[in-house]
Amino acid sequence: MSDKRKPNIDVGRLRAHYLMMHRIRALEEVALRALNDKLLPGGIHPSIGQEAVAVGVIAHLTQQDLILSTHRGHGHTLAKGASSVAMFHELLGREGGACGGKGGSMHIADFRGGMLGANGVVAANIVIAAGAAHAVKLKKEDRMVVCFFGDGASNRGPFLEGLNWAAVFKLPVLFVCEDNGYAATTRTCAMTAGLGFSARARALGVPAVEVDGNDVLAVEAAAAECVRHVRAAEGPRLLHAKTFRVTGHTSGDPGSYRPEGEVEAAKARDPILRAGQLLTSVGVAADALNADRNCAYTEMEAAYRSARDAPFPAASSALVDVQDVGSPLVEPF
Repeated sequence: MSDKRKPNIDVGRLRAHYLMMHRIRALEEVALRALNDKLLPGGIHPSIGQEAVAVGVIAHLTQQDLILSTHRGHGHTLAKGASSVAMFHELLGREGGACGGKGGSMHIADFRGGMLGANGVVAANIVIAAGAAHAVKLKKEDRMVVCFFGDGASNRGPFLEGLNWAAVFKLPVLFVCEDNGYAATTRTCAMTAGLGFSARARALGVPAVEVDGNDVLAVEAAAAECVRHVRAAEGPRLLHAKTFRVTGHTSGDPGSYRPEGEVEAAKARDPILRAGQLLTSVGVAADALNADRNCAYTEMEAAYRSARDAPFPAASSALVDVQDVGSPLVEPF
């Protein structure tokens, strides 16, 4: 006899994750349209296909907790509570942006929500996260730090330096490796020696957990355990989430280096699709799920229109937020 019992899940919580993942994807897709409309300067690094990692991890954080992100940071920023309107103003370089319209996609931040910034330098955010966590510990603050980085970053020096420092001083930081299988346009496995990122973390005394990064409930459960240990002052943890980015490395990358059929095969594991199927299996109506999707796209379309119609920052604001410590040729140290 087949088991027809429904999965034992918190439907309301999964529904909230489903909506947030749709919000992230809608933001990315509308941002790509803004780029095609020639209203978004430069390029962007979409996180389409990776939404479950941001949502599953950040679900356990408070506003006081801190995160650091990568060049692929839109989803983390939105999941941490940033305004979609402020984010679109920032992406388009307009007044009212999260960073005054002067940071753009790769340097977006939201200090009020605890998002300390995206970073265009691969792996640089790992050592910054260790520094932030050390400050939290020294100040005896009741919060923690989460650092998101990609698999390519794990082959750079700051990975060793940051995890070593965090382990030595038992810092309150969770390192999250979003392993999408590619370091820019190169297969990560072809350039990674040994047993991989988790083994490297464990060699430094940092416990590591692997998880299916396209299953939002699996990510949430694994992150919950990691966060519990970090908040208990037991030192850093590493969460290795295996996921897949559907687009190329950047908005201008066609991804022609990927073998035929790989992207289509990955879409069967799409985190939004899987969450929707699970919600359907426990009785959530298709109309309700469509309403969630439509709500997300309506929000992002409105945010895009707001940014499109907003002015650029005044020229007089160019040096606002720029620190002037004087000329080293004139000022004594």
